[in-house]
Amino acid sequence: MKSRYTLFIISFFLLFSTSEISAQRTKKTQKTSTSLLDSVLSGLKFRSIGPAFMSGRISDVVIHPTNENIWYVAVGSGGVWKTTNAGTTWQPIFDDQPTYSIGAVTLDPNTPSIVWVGSGEDSGGRHVGYGDGVYKSTDGGATWQNMGLKNSEHISRVLVHPENSNVVWVTAQGPLWSKGGDRGLYKTTDGGKTWNKTLGDDEWTGVTDLVMDPRNPDRMYAATWQRHRTVAAYLGGGPNTGLYRSDDGGNTWTQLKTGLPTTAMGKTGLAISPQNPDVLYAALETDRRTGGVYRSTDGGSSWNKMSNTVSGGTGPHYYQELYACPHHEGRLYLMDNTMQISEDGGKSFYRMNRKNKHGDNHAIAFKKDDPNYVLVGTDGGLYESFDLTKSWKYIENLPVTQFYKVAVDDAAPFYNIYGGTQDNSTEGGPSRTDNIQGIQNSDWKVVLNWDGHQPATEPGNPDILYAERQEGTLSRIDMSTGEVIDIQPQAGANEKTERFNWDAPILVSPHMPSTIYFASQRVWKSTNRGDSWTAISGDLTKNQNRVELPIMGKKQSWDGAWDVYAMSNYNTITSLAESPKQKGLLYAGTDDGTIQVSENDGDSWRSINVSSMPGVPNTAFVNDIKADMFDSNTVYVALDNHKYGDFTPYVYKSSDKGRTWTSLVNNIPDRTLVWRIVQDHVRPDLLFLATEFGIYTTVNGGKHWTKLTGGVPTISFRDLAIQRRENDLVGASFGRGFYILDDYTALRTISEESLQKEAVIYPIRDAWWYIPRSHLSFDAGKGSQGDNHFVAPNPDFGATFTYYVRDRYTTEKQKRQEKEKKMTDTNVPFNGWESLEEELFETAPMLTFSVTDSKGNVVRNLSTPAKKGIHRITWDLRYASPFPVTPTMKSEELPSGFLAPTGTYEVTMYLTEKGTTRAISEAVPFTVKPLRKGALPGASPQKVSEFLNEFAAVRKTATNFNTDLEKQINRTKALQLAMQQSTMKPGALTNQLAKALQDLQQLKSEVSGNLAKNEIGEKGHPLLEDRMFAIYRGIEKSTYGPTKTHEKQLSIIKNQLTNHVATLQTTTELLDVIEQQLTKAGAPPIRYE
Repeated sequence: MKSRYTLFIISFFLLFSTSEISAQRTKKTQKTSTSLLDSVLSGLKFRSIGPAFMSGRISDVVIHPTNENIWYVAVGSGGVWKTTNAGTTWQPIFDDQPTYSIGAVTLDPNTPSIVWVGSGEDSGGRHVGYGDGVYKSTDGGATWQNMGLKNSEHISRVLVHPENSNVVWVTAQGPLWSKGGDRGLYKTTDGGKTWNKTLGDDEWTGVTDLVMDPRNPDRMYAATWQRHRTVAAYLGGGPNTGLYRSDDGGNTWTQLKTGLPTTAMGKTGLAISPQNPDVLYAALETDRRTGGVYRSTDGGSSWNKMSNTVSGGTGPHYYQELYACPHHEGRLYLMDNTMQISEDGGKSFYRMNRKNKHGDNHAIAFKKDDPNYVLVGTDGGLYESFDLTKSWKYIENLPVTQFYKVAVDDAAPFYNIYGGTQDNSTEGGPSRTDNIQGIQNSDWKVVLNWDGHQPATEPGNPDILYAERQEGTLSRIDMSTGEVIDIQPQAGANEKTERFNWDAPILVSPHMPSTIYFASQRVWKSTNRGDSWTAISGDLTKNQNRVELPIMGKKQSWDGAWDVYAMSNYNTITSLAESPKQKGLLYAGTDDGTIQVSENDGDSWRSINVSSMPGVPNTAFVNDIKADMFDSNTVYVALDNHKYGDFTPYVYKSSDKGRTWTSLVNNIPDRTLVWRIVQDHVRPDLLFLATEFGIYTTVNGGKHWTKLTGGVPTISFRDLAIQRRENDLVGASFGRGFYILDDYTALRTISEESLQKEAVIYPIRDAWWYIPRSHLSFDAGKGSQGDNHFVAPNPDFGATFTYYVRDRYTTEKQKRQEKEKKMTDTNVPFNGWESLEEELFETAPMLTFSVTDSKGNVVRNLSTPAKKGIHRITWDLRYASPFPVTPTMKSEELPSGFLAPTGTYEVTMYLTEKGTTRAISEAVPFTVKPLRKGALPGASPQKVSEFLNEFAAVRKTATNFNTDLEKQINRTKALQLAMQQSTMKPGALTNQLAKALQDLQQLKSEVSGNLAKNEIGEKGHPLLEDRMFAIYRGIEKSTYGPTKTHEKQLSIIKNQLTNHVATLQTTTELLDVIEQQLTKAGAPPIRYE
C-alpha cells in the first residue's frame, strides 16, 4: 500500500509540476501520467440534456428483414442507433468507437445480426466529420471491430453478397479535403480481413453508389465521383465521374457511356428496378447544379434521359440518393430538400408532401409487405408515413441535434442555453427545470429559423438574445415577447457587398453589455445593441478571388464544376475577442490564416500571419480567439487546417499580445481538431478545449491535457460555454445535443497537496430547497406518456458532494483473488478454513457521508461503496425515512423521509473498513436555500421541519406499536399451545390467555379496522393509519407547512396512540407473568415472530 501511494504522489507531482514537460519523456511515462489523471477525473460525468424536439441529420436507415420492429439508423454525425420496438425506445450502439461520423449501415441478408457500418458521412458538405474505415458487428451492434480502409474518411454504401457473407463491397468516396486515401470500390472475400480495390483512382475519384442485380449477384453497377472541397470553394465533378458495370462480382469494370452526358458529371445516385432488374435509373449531376434522371432498359448498355430532374436545395452533392420502390414498378424517390417522387420511371416528378415535416431528405426505407409505409431520414431526424407520404409521424426521441455554437444566459434561478444548429434553427431551453420529470421537448423552443449559428446573451439581462442565420443574418430577440428584429450591418453607399462567414462571429463587450461587435471581412461595432453600426476596420482578410485558388491540385478553368452556392463566403472574419482586462484590445481571426490585433478599439490594426506560429501552415482557419481573463497581454487561439486535409490539432498561447506564440498541443492526440478554448474565471491555468473527439481540460495551463470522458460518447464538440454563477461547463456537440458538466469547482482545487490527502470533499454548491413540480404525474419518469416520451435529466435534487479518495480499499477476498490471479504458473496455496470464513463475514469497504446541521445534530447519513478517484453523491435534503428497515436493504438504498429545513450544514466523510469506522475528510460547510415563495405565506422552513419531525416520531411510535401488537398476538397463541404441553391443568390460566387474546384482537380491530368489513372494503371508524396517511398525503408535496386540520389530526393520533400503547403494555405485562408460570410448569420454550 505504501509503495503504491508513493508512486501515486510522485506521478501527480510530475503531472502538475509547473516546470516545462521535457520533450525527452518516454511514451511510457506519458501514458502512465495520463492514465492516473484519467482515473481521477473519470467520475466527473456530463449530463446529456438533448433536446430531441428537433433532431439531426440521418444519413442511412435500414429495417431488419425478418423483424420490422428492429431498425438501425446511421446518424451523419451522431453514431449508430438501434431500436427493437419501431422507435419507441432507442439505444446508441456505437458510442465507444473512435469515430462518430457515419455514412452507411447495412445488414447481412444471410445473417441479419451481422451489421456493417461505413464511417464518414457521404453528403460532401462543408461541415462533415470524417471517419476511419468500415466496421463490422456480429452480434447486432453489441460489439464492433474495425475492418480496415481507415483512410477512406467517407463511405457511402456497404453491400453484402446475398449468398456469401464473406463477400462484401464498400464504396469509399475518399477524403473530401485532400487527394489520395482509401478511395474507390473495395471488395473483400474473407469477411473484411483483406480488401482489394477494383474501381476508382488514387487522387480525386472515389465511388459513391453501387447496386446489384437481384437475379445475379455478379452483375453490379457503380458510380464514380470526382470531387474536392476546400475552405474557399467546391468542385463537385470531373471527367473521371462515370457509370460502370461489372459482370464478375466487381472484379473488373466496363464504363457505360451510350446515351449519358459527355460533359463532366458530379454526384450520381443509382437505382435498379426490383420488378425488372434490366431497368436501371441514374440521377446525374452535370453542369453546376443541373442534371437529369436517366433510364436504361438493357442493363446499362444504353441510356435515355427521362427528365431534367436533379436534387436542389443545398446542391446535388448533399442529396442525390435515388431509390426504386419495391412495391410499385416505375416509382422513384429522389432525395432532395423536398423529396421528389416519380410514378412513371423518371419522366416526371412531383414534390412530396412536407407539411409538418423537416426538409433535406437523405435516406428512405420500406417495409416488405406494406406498400403505404416509408421511413425517411432527414436533416431533422426520422419520420414515418403510413399513408404513402400524405401525413407524417415524427420520431421525437432521438437526441442527435448538431450544434455549431452555444451561449448561456444568467436567468434565475435556472439559466437557459441557446445553440445554433445545422439546419434546425437556433434553439433555446433550460439547463434544468423544477419539474420532477426533468427536461422535456416542450421546454425547448425555436428562437430563430434557418440554419443557426453563434448566439450571444447580454450579462444581467436574460431577455436580450442575439442569434443569427447563415452568412451573418444577425437578429436581436426580445425573449420577453419573442419578437425578432434583424440587425445585420449593411454596406454603405458605393461599398461592396459584405462577406460574412457562414458562421459569423458576434461578441458582447465584457466592459459594456450594450456594446456588441460583429464581423464580415471587416469588424463592426454597435453601442446600442445593434440598432446602428460603425465599421471600425477595413478588410482584415487576404481578399482573394476564390476561383483563382488551387483546387484538385491546380487552378481550374472557369468551365469546371464549381459550386459555392451553399458554402460560406471566403476571406471572412471567423472569430472576435476583447480583453476583459483592457477595454478596446480587440482580436480578429480569419478563415484565410490571419489574426489582427487592435489596441485602440479598431483605430489601427496589427496583422499576424498564422504561419508565424511554430508549425502552423499559412492556410490555417482561426476557429477561436480568447483573450485571457486575468492578463491583458495573454491571448489563446485555436486553429485548424482540416479543409486542406490536415487534421493536426493547433492550440497556441501568446503572452505578448500575439507577437510570439507557444504551442499548447502537447499530448492532444493527432487527428483531433480543436474548435474552441475557454478559460475558467477563477483559476487562470484551468482551461477547456472543445475538440473533434471530445472535451479536454488542463489544470496547469496546457502542459498536460486530460480528456473528460464521463457520460460523453465519442462526438465532436464545436463550442463550450461556462455559466459563471453556477460554475457549469456547457458543451455544444455536433450530433448529440448539449452536455453539461454541473459544478466543475472541484477542478479548481485539484492540487498536489489535495491529492496527497486520503480523502477530500470539494467545495459544495448551494442547494435549492423546494418541492419539484409534477407536470405529468407525481412520480419521476414519464408519467403516462409512454416509453417514447423524451425526457432529459435534471441534476440530482439536493446538495451534491464531489469527493476524492486516494486509495483503493480492498477486502481480504479481493486481495487473495488478485494474488492468485498472478500465480498462473505456480500452485495456488489453500488459504485455510478460518480465513475463508472471515471472507464470508467481511463486508466491503463503505463510505458514509454524515450531514450535520448548524447545531451539530446528525441530519442524515449516506453510504456508498468506497472507490478510488473523484466521485459524486447527492443528499436529497431529507431526513432518514421513519418507515421500517429490513435486513435485505442495502445501506446505499435506504429510503428518505421528510425535507430538512433551509440553513447551513456540514458534511464529513467516514470510512468503514474491517469493522472500524473513522473520519477521513475534513468537514465542509454548505447552504440550503429556498428556491421560491408560494402565493400564500406559510410556516417558516424551521417550523415546517419541526412538525415533520414530530410526525415522523409519531410514525415510528405507531410502527413500533403495530409490530409489538402482532408480536404479542403471536406470543399469546404460542402460549396457548405451550400450555397444552405443560403439566398445568386447564382452568384460570387458560381463561386468562383467552381473554388476553381477545383484548389484543380487539385492540387490533380498533387500530386496523373490523376484519369482516375489511374483507369487502366496507369502511368503519377512522383508523390511525388513515389519519396518518391523510397528514402524509397533505404535507409531502408542499413546503407551506401543516394546516390546522393536519395539526388537529396529529393531536388525535397522539392521544389515541398513547392509550393504545398503554393498553398493550398492560396486556404484555400480564403475558410476562403467564409465561413465567408456564415455564415453571414445564412448558416448552416458545418461538414467535
